[in-house]
Amino acid sequence: MKKSTKKAAIGFIFITLLIDITGWGIILPVVPTLIKELIDGDISQAATYGGWLGFAYAFTQFVCSPIVGNLSDRYGRRPIILISLFGFAIDYIFLALAPSIGWLFVGRVIAGVTGASMSTASAYIADISTDEDRAKNFGMIGAAFGLGFVIGPVLGGVLGHYGARVPFYVAAVLCLFNFAYGYFILPESLDKEKHRAFNWRRANPVGSFKFLARHPQIGGIIATMLLTYIGLHAIQSNWHFYTMYEFGWDGRMVGISLGLLGLLLGLVQAFLIRWTMPRFGEEKNIYYGLFFYAFGLLLFAFAGQGWMMLVFLIPYSLGGMCGPALQSIITKNVPSNEQGELQGTLTSLVSATSIVGPPVMTGLFSYFTREDAPVHFSGAPFLLGSILMFVSLAIVFFSLRRQNRRSDV
Repeated sequence: MKKSTKKAAIGFIFITLLIDITGWGIILPVVPTLIKELIDGDISQAATYGGWLGFAYAFTQFVCSPIVGNLSDRYGRRPIILISLFGFAIDYIFLALAPSIGWLFVGRVIAGVTGASMSTASAYIADISTDEDRAKNFGMIGAAFGLGFVIGPVLGGVLGHYGARVPFYVAAVLCLFNFAYGYFILPESLDKEKHRAFNWRRANPVGSFKFLARHPQIGGIIATMLLTYIGLHAIQSNWHFYTMYEFGWDGRMVGISLGLLGLLLGLVQAFLIRWTMPRFGEEKNIYYGLFFYAFGLLLFAFAGQGWMMLVFLIPYSLGGMCGPALQSIITKNVPSNEQGELQGTLTSLVSATSIVGPPVMTGLFSYFTREDAPVHFSGAPFLLGSILMFVSLAIVFFSLRRQNRRSDV
């Protein structure tokens, strides 16, 4: 692929993911309200359902992502991305029309089956990247995620004033628009001569672990990613429930706060990482990023007022520098014709953390906020997340040091 074509392709992927994530971000501020409406319960009870909805999506994606990753190696990245976007549109329509909590679970399962846009987009980026610009290009995925979180939650908070279901309709329209955009604009990234045969033995969750067994050199880094993603669910699955409960925020304020978080993460991964990566290198970016994640989560756990949560977003967002560096190190250790399988494997593993993370974090919140709780401590999920980040930091430090020693021999 020519340099100009590569640059354009990265732009296409960036816009596609931006619209996709904006649609996802739109619904976040109103999810607690919709769940409370459907179960006729309080915020503590809604948090428990929210965690299990996250579980339903993640478990389905865990099973299906290796299949999708292998299909993208067989048929190319473009058709898989398009199918994923269409599936998300159907999911949002289900959520918008839901007459009962059961419909929410059906919608989440549909999204889990087709929810491979991020993993396939990662394989797309890997296809067109060189070792020199790989981390920078993966940073653009993080930037799209961050900017989508700026636009989506703020828009969702505003739309939520017109009804808890309105943001879901808007998200569906955005996904359909994204599908049309990708259909007419997005080029294929995987050369036909690099397509490989589909293999059912490799296209399953067990196959994902076998894939990792074939690449033991990335085992410690994968373990770091798993613990990190579980820890991040203290924010992803719990923020809206926690801030509504602890500080009485409405959907609009939740949307603004998540939009601010998205803005900060976008700045870190689109701009700061371009300075820190060549200056400090991938390893130190990982170390610094995990430390800031841990420190920010610790501050959230003991915040006494709502404005503190907004201020503490600054150190927390600096943790965003570790993600692209981790992705870059992992992809360097895997051949180009296995990048789709790698990204499918990583998505399955991240989905596995989402099987664990939402029920654990929202369950912990629910347990420590119910009336008969032995101790009332709504910040417990943030404290657990901080501990997991510090453990991740220790694992990756010793793993990379061992890997460096082997390369010196």
